[in-house]
Amino acid sequence: MIGEGKRLEPHRLRAAVIGEVHARPFTPIEIPHRVLHFAFDTAGERGEADRAALVDFCIRRGLVAPKPGDKHHRLPFSGSVLRWEQHSEFTTYTWELASERLDPGTAPFHPAASALAAPMGLVPQPGPLLVALDLHLLANGNDKLAPERVFERSSLAMAEVADGTALMASDFQCDPTGFIRILVLDRGLDPERAGAVVQRVLELETYRTLALLGLPEAQRLAPSINRIERRLGEVTEQMRSTEGLTANHKLLDELTALAAELEAGAAASLFRFGASRAYNEIVQLRLQTLGERPVKGFPTWSSFLARRMAPAMRTCVTLEERQANLSTKLARTANLLRTRVDVELEQQNRNLLQSMNERTRLQLRLQATVEGLSVVAISYYVVGLFGYMAKAGFEAGVPINPSYATAAFVPFAVGIIWWIVRKIRKRHIAGEK
Repeated sequence: MIGEGKRLEPHRLRAAVIGEVHARPFTPIEIPHRVLHFAFDTAGERGEADRAALVDFCIRRGLVAPKPGDKHHRLPFSGSVLRWEQHSEFTTYTWELASERLDPGTAPFHPAASALAAPMGLVPQPGPLLVALDLHLLANGNDKLAPERVFERSSLAMAEVADGTALMASDFQCDPTGFIRILVLDRGLDPERAGAVVQRVLELETYRTLALLGLPEAQRLAPSINRIERRLGEVTEQMRSTEGLTANHKLLDELTALAAELEAGAAASLFRFGASRAYNEIVQLRLQTLGERPVKGFPTWSSFLARRMAPAMRTCVTLEERQANLSTKLARTANLLRTRVDVELEQQNRNLLQSMNERTRLQLRLQATVEGLSVVAISYYVVGLFGYMAKAGFEAGVPINPSYATAAFVPFAVGIIWWIVRKIRKRHIAGEK
């Protein structure tokens, strides 16, 4: 209801669009805090199975279950908080360990993430694991917290957020238990700001992993693209010297097979490459939002990821462009070859028509010859019959010379027979039309 007047009918998607702005809100986080974050591939039917498993998990333990259509859900469990989020092709489970369970003076990432991840085993694994992340948020001021002592220095990337209230550090390498470790040091964060920083860091690592899924697909397709490009050049060279309909048909069939193989690969990789571009853009947006400030002697996250992600993204983009260009070249070459085949077919058809015309002329001549012979033959028999009749009349006393009468009848007989044959032929021709 808007105003005091008539109720305005809302669009059926208005509530969903407005709700999307408030989806996945930042949640305040106390310091210290430990976050274990998992992302699973739940494309297709795995997403619905995961939702059903989570609903069952909640019902059996007397917890509030997500409603149908919910894309995110938050619930307390065993002194921790589980945050569940479902996306188009993946689902995340984020376990937030309560501050009172952590020793403020402990060294980072102790105890090991594997010892804290037991609750994740209570939920059926929704799909193949993509991301396993161990984030430790601690207050600054402890010598044990020096990132150089925690991570591999050669791979260590470190940066402050824009307002200087936090320091982020990671070497983006898996620890012995398979977790990527990220250390966030508090330098003046309030709970709301801490929640925002942590969530953006989690999203950054999640989308970074998903963006790189396009690289194996590009590497898988590269040999096929190389072979098609090489074979296209060979076929194009053969076109210059190939003659004859059979040879050109063979080349056209090969081009069609190459085009089908290329389009099959392009269709299979279309979603993956598009998703990689989108995820990479999200990564860049999250880095911009964090607003990194460099730490002397260490690369920022942006520069570190640029050296490793940018080549992978360029590989995907380049391969996609090669697919598009190669598809255009194959289509153009096939059109040229098809034109040549069409011209040769037209030449064959013209020769065939000429041959048919020649046969038709011969048939007409033969028909005219047969027609003339038929007139002569029929006339011969008709005149013969007339001669018998004239002789019979003469013997019966008719005063007519049979020879003269027969001779006089010949022109009439031939003319009448010729007229009858012509009329019959015209009637047949008109019937065929």
